[in-house]
Amino acid sequence: MPIYTKTGDAGQTRLLFGKKVSKTDPRCEAYGTTDQAVSMMGLSRALSQDEKVKEILLEIQRDMFIVGAELATDHDSYPKLEANFSVVSKKMVDRIETLIDDLDSQIDLPNAFIIPGASAASSSLDVARSLIRSGERRVVSLHEQGLLINSEVLRYLNRLADLLFMLARFEDRSLPFEVLTGNAVTSQADQ
Repeated sequence: MPIYTKTGDAGQTRLLFGKKVSKTDPRCEAYGTTDQAVSMMGLSRALSQDEKVKEILLEIQRDMFIVGAELATDHDSYPKLEANFSVVSKKMVDRIETLIDDLDSQIDLPNAFIIPGASAASSSLDVARSLIRSGERRVVSLHEQGLLINSEVLRYLNRLADLLFMLARFEDRSLPFEVLTGNAVTSQADQ
């Protein structure tokens, strides 16, 4: 079977369980943005030299398929999703909080703004975090339109952005304060 189906050539796609919608449907925007974040997490995992970071990212990438499935399911089909697949739960949110607390206990955050760019891995984690925040805003819009069925999805994305921030700082935990805050960078005029 070829990878292309031609079914989206007219600007429409199908949600899970078959409902046809425009590719500009707010649900498509939400799961499309979170999918971008999953891809960036993959790049982060490939760039990281830390096994703990890689393990956490892989676990989160798997969880994001659950998030994506929820965002791609309409109200009428949600009972089918619940009956046949996992949905985002309080337990998943609690696990993210535990990971954040664990990372926080192992690093000292600078008391200043952190400028992304200290390392390739942390920079990609910061991009993943910003994509999750974009996805979160789209999910808030779904919630405001009455299209979000499970509010744990919103809580999960909110915590996930915090976790990605902490993973980026954990990735760079051995770098000096000046590098993290951008104060180690000098311009041509300073030389």
